Amino acid sequence: MPNSFGKLFTISTWGESHGAGIGVVIDGCPPRLPLVAEEIQAELDRRRPGQSEIVTPRKEADTVEILSGVYEGRTTGTPIALWVRNQDQRSSAYAEMADKFRPSHADFTYQSKFGIRDPNGGGRSSARETIGRVAAGAVARKLLASLGEHAAVEIRAFVTQIHDLAIPDGTLVAFPSLADVEASPVRCPHPATAAAMVERIKAVRSEGDSVGGVIECRVRGLPPGLGEPVFDRLEADLAKAMLSLPATKGFEIGSGFAGTRLRGSEHNDLFETRDGVIRTATNRSGGTQGGISNGEELVFRVAFKPTATILRVQSTVDVQGRAVELQGKGRHDPCVLPRAVPIVEAMTALVLVDHWMRDTGQNRSFAL
Repeated sequence: MPNSFGKLFTISTWGESHGAGIGVVIDGCPPRLPLVAEEIQAELDRRRPGQSEIVTPRKEADTVEILSGVYEGRTTGTPIALWVRNQDQRSSAYAEMADKFRPSHADFTYQSKFGIRDPNGGGRSSARETIGRVAAGAVARKLLASLGEHAAVEIRAFVTQIHDLAIPDGTLVAFPSLADVEASPVRCPHPATAAAMVERIKAVRSEGDSVGGVIECRVRGLPPGLGEPVFDRLEADLAKAMLSLPATKGFEIGSGFAGTRLRGSEHNDLFETRDGVIRTATNRSGGTQGGISNGEELVFRVAFKPTATILRVQSTVDVQGRAVELQGKGRHDPCVLPRAVPIVEAMTALVLVDHWMRDTGQNRSFAL
């Protein structure tokens, strides 16, 4: 199903940017998990618009409502429905876009596929759809924290590059804390680079332009064994999860494309026994081998393009194919990365919980 994700822990999102609201239905969540709206809200607050001067000024509280699946503060094992109402739509800014296609936006492809589209705020193609993913991801993270001996599973995403500004190689060795990431509105844990990134985003916004960049995500505390051979490799499902996000253009894990410049003797992660546990001396594999987690830190990166809607006059065509000009209006992020950090974490949590359930069902449920 095109609006659903996952095999055992599944989510289905719905709603449009300027409709009544955005929602998600979670199916497959185990019963009796303690869950209150405030836990979900904490993650939505990290994603919401209007939180700093370098994101869209659209003012939305993004207050979550639990419609079903929770009784007296615990999940019931039935579908969990979550809803966030839209409150600050300004559809008049999109009137011209009803007949003109925004360059590098989904306007043309949605029109070509369906023969109809909602131009207001981008409709279903708007990044506002990710509210449902973040809300569901908060539930998935709560599950990850309840897994007994593996309660130390931590997911941390952060910005490593904006435009041509990047954290210097080798300066970010330790696993960043949440406080390190949240210390800057750009969510880069390297203070000097973060300050330069903020100024770059402000500068391009003043010129009516936009920039992209790279988010890195690290996960520690995973056991060996998550992921399925061949088609449902852990990194394959992570790649699908990340590339399903608006504005994403690339995914790499471990050494990624840089690994192509090494020989096998340079790239191989040699095994060793450390404190009685089999580990690898290096982690160029990025935490997976053969598509299955190996117990090392999971490390991957996601590339985001510059925001497509910019406040500059650009050449395009209208729905009749006639050459026209279009200048973006409305409220848009000059850079999507600061608000994409919690979205990357949410999708990571959804993939990991789904694979954890699949592994448990196949390998831990039967005494053979």
